[in-house]
Amino acid sequence: MDVTAVRTFVAVVDAGQFQEAAIDLSITPQAVSKRVAALEKELGVQLFTRDARGARPTVDGQAFLPHARGLLQAAERAVASVRPGSRALRVDVIGRQLSLAGLLRGFHLAHPDTELDVVTLFDSDTAVAAVRDGTIDATFRAAPMPGRQLPRGTEATPVFDEPLHLFTGPGHEFANALAITPAQLAGRRIWMPGNLPGTEWAAYYEELAATFGILIDSVGPDFGIEPLLDTIANSTTLATFVSEQTPLVWPVGHDLRRIPIKDPTPLYPHSLIWRVDNPHPSLAALRRHLTSAYPGRPNNGAWVPNWSRPAQPNSP
Repeated sequence: MDVTAVRTFVAVVDAGQFQEAAIDLSITPQAVSKRVAALEKELGVQLFTRDARGARPTVDGQAFLPHARGLLQAAERAVASVRPGSRALRVDVIGRQLSLAGLLRGFHLAHPDTELDVVTLFDSDTAVAAVRDGTIDATFRAAPMPGRQLPRGTEATPVFDEPLHLFTGPGHEFANALAITPAQLAGRRIWMPGNLPGTEWAAYYEELAATFGILIDSVGPDFGIEPLLDTIANSTTLATFVSEQTPLVWPVGHDLRRIPIKDPTPLYPHSLIWRVDNPHPSLAALRRHLTSAYPGRPNNGAWVPNWSRPAQPNSP
């Protein structure tokens, strides 16, 4: 159905005259008549009766009117949903229980009038492709992954480096340590069943394990965080890694321990990825918010994988 013809029909009803509707729509009265006639032909009914006092909707016109108004409202919502500056900013945070969701909540607290559409795409390739295609406006990822390059027209900037903690039960050998070093974890088994091949977090932990001699065990189905915590709580040999700001809640009886890792501190590098030609004004505001809060990566005492380090300029 022609939305323009429907809008003309509603304008005639509101104005009460074809002449006045033409003025309101900035078109000729003949154009109003043609649009209404085309709509009547499509519907197979007469929508108006015309007399000296103007144009009045027929019984069919009165029945059609509320639906016509609803159609115009739906059309406007459809246009607004994709109009930069009107539609919500679509941002991928991987998981709603991770620190990245907290970063986005912080932005929303600072900019409460900004509409956000928070999505959770699983893997980096899918998320970056969605940015490239305009399906989403931005994603938080550890990028670029080994062997990958960002698509032309996209950019990434570091926004958050999150320290890792060791997570153990009360019977683990490091349960009472105030802090440990990566070297102390050499030969120790770290259970991470969610480390699926091809994901950026698997690539991160593979390089961490290779650098410090840690045994990353991803064997077994991933039933989610609660079964993982249950297993860790009752084990004297299993531990896992969690990020410093990952919010976790567990039963009191589990007596789980979060132990900082230092000398060096493994940092999980989060970057914001976006398309450079994306005109959404809230995207610019998000980037300013994140980059102004980012203190920069420390020069000493931290570890990140080689593939996440910025390329060094060539010497002259």
